[in-house]
Amino acid sequence: MASSLPLVSLSLILAYTSATTYAQAVPAKAYTPIKGPCPADFELVRMAGSAASNQTLSTGEAAYIQSRKSDVIPSAWHTYLSNVEATGTTLPSYVSALLANSSDGPTLGIATSGGGYRAAIVGAGFLNALDGRNGTSAAAGTGGLLQGASYLSGLSGGAWFVSSLAQANFPTIQDLVFPSTEYAAPGGAGDAHVYWGGWHANYSLAAPSGDLLVDLAYVDACVSEILDKQLAGYPVTFADVWSRTLARHFANGTTESNFYDEAYPHGAGVLFSDIANTSMFESRQMPFPIVIADIDVPTTNASEIIPGDTEPLTNPIFEFNVYEMGSYDPMLSAFAPTKYLGTANGSMCVTNYDQTSFVAASSSELFNDLTFDLLNDTFGPLLAAASDTLPGLQNELYAYWPNPFYGVASDTFGASKQSNLHLVDGGEDGQVIPLQPLLVKARGIDVIVAIDVNNAENNFADGGTLIATQDRSALFPSAYSFPPVPTTTAEFTSQNLTTRPTFFGCTTTPANLSTPLVIYLANGGPPHDGAAPVTNTSTFQLTYEESEVQAMLDQTFVLATQGYPANASETTDSEWPACLACAVVDRARARAGTARSGVCESCLDRYCWS
Repeated sequence: MASSLPLVSLSLILAYTSATTYAQAVPAKAYTPIKGPCPADFELVRMAGSAASNQTLSTGEAAYIQSRKSDVIPSAWHTYLSNVEATGTTLPSYVSALLANSSDGPTLGIATSGGGYRAAIVGAGFLNALDGRNGTSAAAGTGGLLQGASYLSGLSGGAWFVSSLAQANFPTIQDLVFPSTEYAAPGGAGDAHVYWGGWHANYSLAAPSGDLLVDLAYVDACVSEILDKQLAGYPVTFADVWSRTLARHFANGTTESNFYDEAYPHGAGVLFSDIANTSMFESRQMPFPIVIADIDVPTTNASEIIPGDTEPLTNPIFEFNVYEMGSYDPMLSAFAPTKYLGTANGSMCVTNYDQTSFVAASSSELFNDLTFDLLNDTFGPLLAAASDTLPGLQNELYAYWPNPFYGVASDTFGASKQSNLHLVDGGEDGQVIPLQPLLVKARGIDVIVAIDVNNAENNFADGGTLIATQDRSALFPSAYSFPPVPTTTAEFTSQNLTTRPTFFGCTTTPANLSTPLVIYLANGGPPHDGAAPVTNTSTFQLTYEESEVQAMLDQTFVLATQGYPANASETTDSEWPACLACAVVDRARARAGTARSGVCESCLDRYCWS
């Protein structure tokens, strides 16, 4: 878990690592932003509409979703429906009819929460149970739902998973986490050093070897790799060091055999915008990926800070997608092109700033929220080396992004006059499930699978993140709507809503048809089969053995597929796959004016919260 290495000076580290100076130029160069002329007709800022009635998507996103819905999702829904029907439950005819309707069928989004490495692993486990490429998931009747999703959002540990999955060309979950072979990554042609090699969870994010000299060299490498970015005139903070550690786990370029070899880029140069060049994205075979971060601004509304959290609900939420970064929140409602992040004006453009690992680091930049003792105990070696090289770093515990929105919405956007955006962990306002981008009306999402791996008592979820989203949506009623959920975590736990799948927003009226139905899947306790819990590890556990990861994936599979049996003597609901399908189409059913019938009627009676 936490490193036991002492705080050490960079001069001591360099005494042991002078031989690596040349090799470190490989990742350092690949991590450094590049400045050049802007393309013709370049626009740095796109205004996206300040209310639900005038929100607009980027042309790239709109084209991707339209193409995926017309060319990919119909076949995906057909396969998914076959998996459900193979479990032996008869579905009403309207389910298959709606899934076959490419123009007015359901639009599905999946959101996977933060919670460190625990969230990355458990989130991966839930999606593994929804992945039709996994034969066990297909046989369980839940496989294929992932292939039918239009959107996939991640935050903090969930962002590690989502960004990793997308940039690795959307492999199966087992191959993502620990592939059996090392293979050339998409976009890596001509570079023999670019490979996808798994998450390497057995290497700590802070001090991977346990050998003092090796770990001193490791932290020196992580720090040295960001210095060229600083010398080029761009701000660097501890988030950049964090980025370089995350890259070795979640970005192309690191394998078991080259983990400490600085002749390899270790994820440097793997850009979030370059996901667009992977074959699975080009063929529209993956859900549109989105990563979320919060922003720290000089003026905040302290009355809207949830007790125990850091950022107020009134601060804008920023999203990174393949094409754009920005916020749909009405106080900004603006986006900048992801490929050109780092650009300050329209004359000279910056590229290579949108490092996938830096996006993931920005979403999980929780260091401003930690006590000094916890920060020192867990990340001491990295922090010490970085602070020695970058004076004042301990006061710069944010991810700095040059502000493309300087002067935009100056009356409402609190960071309008900041030269840099100060981004922090996406859950610092209490919304640890990245639901906000899936509530954007322009995206037209009917149903959301909300995966909650947030840590509360005993490191299990307690529903608090849904309450935070409910509260925040009420602050911006012109932009977002969210279905009713309990108002206290005590209500969640007393009704066992975190230990079984729960549907929120089942009652529809003409006024709320555009409010998504939420399918809530929480890491709220061990499975009903009485197995000892393995999925409630600490957010600050930075190392996992392969056997531990596999045990967590296996137990999450049970959580995702057991359902909520009508008979208390049973541990698995045989109708759960059908009930899940009924929920997926329910908004489209209501829109079509069709009454619930058959198993869908009894399913929603059982799974819906009222």
